[in-house]
Amino acid sequence: QLVESGGGLVQPGGSLTLSCTASGVAFRTLIMSWYRQGPEKERESVASISPISGRTPYANSVKGRFTISRDNAKNTIYLQMNNLAPEDTALYYCKAILGGTIYWGEGTLVTVSS
Repeated sequence: QLVESGGGLVQPGGSLTLSCTASGVAFRTLIMSWYRQGPEKERESVASISPISGRTPYANSVKGRFTISRDNAKNTIYLQMNNLAPEDTALYYCKAILGGTIYWGEGTLVTVSS
């Protein structure tokens, strides 16, 4: 089970930190990712973090503004989002991959508006 939190309403230029906590799976072995789906848009990958290599590929649209991290002791990943813009408005989902199985959270809504 994946549970996201931390979404909300923020003004342009503001910051938010999203959290995703996993339960019931071996967290340390999970490839974890953040995805988002904006209004009338397809779901897109935002950032991922590998459990072994530590690689953290980002979408071009968020590079330099968003940072993904993980805390294995808390079974949690984070997405620090800075300098938010209206186009970042979306439902943000957490995704986990374990072997051939994909898990999704329910999402947390981020709205960037003045």
